Amino acid sequence: MNNSMTTFFWLTIFGITMGYFESAVVVYLRAIYYPEGFTFPLRAMTDQKIAVEIFREAASIIMLLSVAALAGRKFRERFAYFIFSFGIWDIFYYVWLKLLLGWPVTFVDWDVLFLIPLPWIGPVIAPLSIAVLMLIGSVLIINSLERGFEFKPTGTAWLLGLAATAIILYSFMYDTEATLHQQMPKPYKYELLIIGNLLYIGAFVLSYLKPVSKIS
Repeated sequence: MNNSMTTFFWLTIFGITMGYFESAVVVYLRAIYYPEGFTFPLRAMTDQKIAVEIFREAASIIMLLSVAALAGRKFRERFAYFIFSFGIWDIFYYVWLKLLLGWPVTFVDWDVLFLIPLPWIGPVIAPLSIAVLMLIGSVLIINSLERGFEFKPTGTAWLLGLAATAIILYSFMYDTEATLHQQMPKPYKYELLIIGNLLYIGAFVLSYLKPVSKIS
């Protein structure tokens, strides 16, 4: 097993177990706040507990950044390992919830995805689709680096990636009546998710397939 395969193996183990920790927290939160089942409109949490959740989520991102920093030697390696770990964590978070709670029932069930800077809500299929793209992209980036090629996104690729991020974040956070005022959510804008994912794919293809130079 070469170095990258070993690294991917241990990052997979980390992501799976981290997903369990995250899902376990949700099991307890739902037992406290949603004993009759997790449904929208959301029940408001106290300001203190919201602060605890926000810092817990920030800590989760720092954990993923830390293992990526240890796994990679250069920025591009670390970035690839970060999005790989993130993707594994996100997927297995829902795998564990399914095993522990029997939820989600379908891929279009709504969830609270994140809380920073505003609450994110959307169907489960949204973060899962992005996680799959993260896994594919990370493996291809590491493969390119191991073959001795640089992975340098073009200016156009950066613009496409930033546009994709803005569009998808908007699809998660625009419905402030549901996220901040405990109203029923509006129908999710799947077209924005599709556009965002296509832009991500386009940005990656431009960077991965463009003529590249050997790493000296």
